[in-house]
Amino acid sequence: MGISNYVEKREHEITEHFMEPQQILPAFVSHLGSKNSIEPGPPHEALFFVLAYLDVFELLVMSEVCMPLRDAVSKDVLPWRNIIIERPLNSRLSDEILVQITTRAHGRLRTLALINCFKITDDGLQTVIEKNHLISKLHIPGCSGLTPEGIIRIVKTLSQHHNSLESLQINGISSLKKEHLETISSHLQMNPPQQKPQPILYRHHRNSFTSRNKESRRVIDVDICPKCNEVRIVFDCARATSESGREQPFTHCRGCYFCISRCEECGRCVDDEEVEETLCSGILCTDCWLRLPKCCSCNKAYCKQHANQQRSSPDTTGFLCELCNEKLEFTGN
Repeated sequence: MGISNYVEKREHEITEHFMEPQQILPAFVSHLGSKNSIEPGPPHEALFFVLAYLDVFELLVMSEVCMPLRDAVSKDVLPWRNIIIERPLNSRLSDEILVQITTRAHGRLRTLALINCFKITDDGLQTVIEKNHLISKLHIPGCSGLTPEGIIRIVKTLSQHHNSLESLQINGISSLKKEHLETISSHLQMNPPQQKPQPILYRHHRNSFTSRNKESRRVIDVDICPKCNEVRIVFDCARATSESGREQPFTHCRGCYFCISRCEECGRCVDDEEVEETLCSGILCTDCWLRLPKCCSCNKAYCKQHANQQRSSPDTTGFLCELCNEKLEFTGN
């Protein structure tokens, strides 16, 4: 499937999900009949300046608008130096499409972020890497079609070309073992020494929903968990704050998400005796649970990430959770 079909299917999905024809068509017809309607012409010059700030899907759509924009998108390398593919485009991205998209960088690709792109294989990504030796950020978390051996081959290829890989995100790659991580780290050490790794705090990691607003805090995002000895993202806990306001990591509660319970709000580790459950199946510490609003019926709280699931209560100034709201509607009928 080519890029044009890729864009066409995505446009159809967006139209069905966000647009209601009965609302758009009357306004469109009215605009066509207006005496002050503007005649078609070349795109405004400002559009060419914003190309470098558009994401991949927006660039592909712009290339379908008119010939001047198509030529600008295809010939300008700058918009294609940082390629980020995430939801919902990730489900349709294949090796063939990835090669077509990255070719537009003409070998000057600097950032390649493929978030949960499960159709990408070792061979497809290796083809891209061999043509783009300047990549400094490679983010491939959740790409289940990749293997540890394929990632080692990719990192080795970049290291052989004296590439300084600043950020490598491989969380979610299946069958990633301690020996794989050690081999990857040995290839990265062929490059200039990196600065001392900064701690990864669960609160910061959780609030970074996309690769676009997420700053890499380490060269490699995964580590060996000191609790279970598995290769996962290992979080440092910040239970205290210094006088300067900086969070101080506690080494005794350093571990992965599965080994140490952490509060969905503040991110600190939570002891078993103070665990408070949320309506969204998360965990809260007692302090954060007391501060959050509760359901008027079951007295449970949503974390801030899922606060949009609250339903206003008809009898009080508070809210109802989805489950209690469904019960109320059922009894009302």
